[in-house]
Amino acid sequence: MLMRATQACLLIIDVQERLIHATVESEQVITTCQTLIKVANRLQVPVLMSEQYPKGLGVTVTALRELVPVNNVMEKVHFSCTESENCRQHIQSTHKQQFVLGGIESHVCVQQTALGLIDMGYDVFLVEEAVSSRKMNDKTLALARMREAGVSIVSQEMVMFEWLQRASTPEFKEISQQFIKK
Repeated sequence: MLMRATQACLLIIDVQERLIHATVESEQVITTCQTLIKVANRLQVPVLMSEQYPKGLGVTVTALRELVPVNNVMEKVHFSCTESENCRQHIQSTHKQQFVLGGIESHVCVQQTALGLIDMGYDVFLVEEAVSSRKMNDKTLALARMREAGVSIVSQEMVMFEWLQRASTPEFKEISQQFIKK
C-alpha cells in the first residue's frame, strides 16, 4: 500500500528536551523529524505531536515545536497515544486512515502507539531514521516487533516520494531542491 498525502497524518512522538540526547542517533532523529514536518506542512498533511509528561521530561525540542501549531501538541501520561483520551480525540479528528510515525523511544511510546493505531484499524508507517532508543538493541527489536504486527517500516525519502506521487508539480520541485538533492 502506498502512502498518500491526502490520507495521511504525521505523528511525532515525544521528541523532548530531557529525553532526546540520551538516545542513539539523536541528531538524526531531530533532523529527520524536522524534514518530515516541513514536507508535511508544504503538502498540507496534518501534523500531530505528543509530549510524555512534559512537566518532568520537558517540552518538545524547539527545532520541531516551532513548526507545529500549539493546538496540535498533545500532552499525555500514558506511553501510548492511543490510550490517552486527549490524543485519541486528536487522532480521530484528523479523519485520516494513514499515520506516519517518528519519535522516541522506539521500544516504548513509539511502539505502543504504533500497535495501538493498528488495533484501531489504521494503516501505520514508521520512518526508520526518525526513531531511536537509548540502546540500539531496543530499537532493533521494536522495529522487528512492529513489522510483525503489520507496521510498514519506511524511509524518509519513501514518505516524500509517495506523498508527492509525481515529478511534474511545483511541490516536487521545491521539496526536491530543499530536501532530496542534498
